Amino acid sequence: MVDQGNGVEIMYLYLYKGLGLKLGDLTSYDSPLIGVEGKVVIPMDQIKLLVQIGAEIVDVNFMVVDAFSPYTTIVARPWLHAMGAVFSTLHLKVKYPSGGWVEELRGSQPTARQCMVATVKHQIEAESSASTKQSL
Repeated sequence: MVDQGNGVEIMYLYLYKGLGLKLGDLTSYDSPLIGVEGKVVIPMDQIKLLVQIGAEIVDVNFMVVDAFSPYTTIVARPWLHAMGAVFSTLHLKVKYPSGGWVEELRGSQPTARQCMVATVKHQIEAESSASTKQSL
């Protein structure tokens, strides 16, 4: 997800682990974040990773958060600025300069919706499984 109002990039713990990254790779970060619902979220720590979009590669500092989200990551103003990118919520596009051209990433509302439904279904199944194990 692209959030132009966010000042930091967020990576959720399930993606972090899914990438095979170790908790020992994290560097200290001790400032709380304010979540979408206005709740304070304490990041586990941060990690700097190279992110490639097309031919462009930029360093991104991700705050790693152990919380539920239908997204795997949230990229924000620092990433947009590093890419020299412009984001349109109306058109679901990110445009950025690359090799003398303007490249674009296109979002897909149906695909995003399918991902969110699958994530929520997985979360409900995981919670149901955990509560079943606790009652045994």
